[in-house]
Amino acid sequence: MATIVDVATLAGVSTSTVSHVLNETRHVEPETKARVMQAVQATGYRRDVLARSMRRARTDSIGLVVSDAGEPAFADMVHGVEEAAAQNGVSLLLANSAEDPARETSAVEALLDRRVDGLIIARAAGSDGKLLDRIREEQKPLVLLDRLEELGGEHGNVDQVGVNNHAAMEALVGHLAGRGHERILLVSGDLRVSSLRERQDGFRKAMANRGLDVPPSLLCEGTVTAAETFQKVRPLIKGSAERPTAVLACSTLLAAGALRAVQKEGLRVPDDMAFAAFDGFTYSDLFHPQITTVRQPAFRLGESAVGLLLKRIEHPGAPTTIIRLDSELEFRRSTG
Repeated sequence: MATIVDVATLAGVSTSTVSHVLNETRHVEPETKARVMQAVQATGYRRDVLARSMRRARTDSIGLVVSDAGEPAFADMVHGVEEAAAQNGVSLLLANSAEDPARETSAVEALLDRRVDGLIIARAAGSDGKLLDRIREEQKPLVLLDRLEELGGEHGNVDQVGVNNHAAMEALVGHLAGRGHERILLVSGDLRVSSLRERQDGFRKAMANRGLDVPPSLLCEGTVTAAETFQKVRPLIKGSAERPTAVLACSTLLAAGALRAVQKEGLRVPDDMAFAAFDGFTYSDLFHPQITTVRQPAFRLGESAVGLLLKRIEHPGAPTTIIRLDSELEFRRSTG
């Protein structure tokens, strides 16, 4: 295995010059730098990254834990984090909690063991309340992604980046109400997830602003899977004078179950039932009719999370930052 001495000998320079070139710790003349890099390539020398990180107290790596890496919005967030990390010369270690708090805790512990410089977490439903305490004990910079929390006390200084769910819901309800829909079924799912709670809260406020009631029959809560959602939505949309005329699903997974229930009841979209969803489906243009969607700026969320984390790593005492990005509403034929 080649050593730094071999590189220095071949390049005709000192080992300290090789070190300065590789670590960019001092200016080296371009011609000398070129000789060193040619020698590195010729000898196949590889730096001892672990030793270097111990000297710098940095690993140039960050950890990302998401609740469902396969869900379209989260997949785009991961891509945003990955791209921003690469642009900044930082390695990314990714873990998927699968909405399991125990698995989330294990993932965080594994990333802490690998001495990542900071963490980005989209918290699982029912996330362990002690998780933030554990990260604080390790003095690791942290950014919460997508699923924002109102954190008080010592946790109030956590950087966060998410979307403006209330504004998106206000626009969507306004769109449906403007087309004569007064009985809108909201499929909000697992309200342990903060973003879903925000969407339900935004829905209630938007309906109240228009003088529209939201009885229990217009709220489908607590479902986690598409199958559960299908089973719970179907009886709520059966034919009757009180049947909703529109369905609004708060995530892609919830939309899949709700849309299947609409189809199984023999209802046509949008003639019999208007339909809209948050996040949307991959290759949504293949749906007939195409579905009205609230599209999160997921890639930018990931990029922004990395920006906040790197800033926190460099400036631990900087003021807390909470970023709310606006979503894009894509109005299509499913809402008439």
